[in-house]
Amino acid sequence: MHMTSAPHLLTEDRPEFDRLLDEALRTAHERPELAALGERLNAEQLRTMALAASALLTAAAAAEYDHYVKVREERRDELLSPPGTAGEEDDDRGSAGGAGLAAVIAVLAPVLAGTAMLIFLLVGYALKIVDPEPAFAETMLTAGSFFGVLTIVSLVFAVTGLLMAAVRNSATEVAADDGEPVPDEVAWAREEWRKALLERGIMPFLRDALADPSAGPGFPAPRSRGGRIPSLGYTPPDFSSPGLPSEGPRPGYSPPDFTSPDFGGPEHEPK
Repeated sequence: MHMTSAPHLLTEDRPEFDRLLDEALRTAHERPELAALGERLNAEQLRTMALAASALLTAAAAAEYDHYVKVREERRDELLSPPGTAGEEDDDRGSAGGAGLAAVIAVLAPVLAGTAMLIFLLVGYALKIVDPEPAFAETMLTAGSFFGVLTIVSLVFAVTGLLMAAVRNSATEVAADDGEPVPDEVAWAREEWRKALLERGIMPFLRDALADPSAGPGFPAPRSRGGRIPSLGYTPPDFSSPGLPSEGPRPGYSPPDFTSPDFGGPEHEPK
């Protein structure tokens, strides 16, 4: 039967305290400061004492624990919340719309300009072979040349835009890393709390308990180092034997005042 862990720990974190304590006791033979384990106190007695003082032990790592809980709650909120707010979605939709319109223009401009160039050039050369040559034949050729230049310019802009988009996307792209993965922030905070709890809470307590000759069962008044080492013994009730009759108060009474009759000598004979 396990005793209740530190009251300020959340229920989901109380088993972690028990696991750390069991791990420290299981590997005590690897730690020189716990070499006295088993001489006066065994592992089960130390475990019971540590659970009784768990509030003080976990308080040694309170800052790390608070940070761990905060990061964990924030991560849970992120997982439960929607991917983005309405404003962000509108911004993304507007950006996507603008980018789409620019892409459409970049693609259609060379096509339309090239089509217009072919039409004007074909019509212009066809009119030049007509006899007599129409006056606007040269105008059609001039318009075809203009759209030819426009086609070349639009092609240059389209290719430049595509290259810039490719460079921009490659700069924001996250490359796959086959090496060691980046640790999760929640896992890192949890490990920091475990380390602080073990090094600043559990291990000093076990070391002090083994070094204190007055800690443990059989010692009704152990020496407490700042109140950190609880006692496993008990102080017997203060039973006192009843006092002897000679020591108690004697019953107070006085004997009756008996006086002899008033007899006198011959000189006091009654008249």
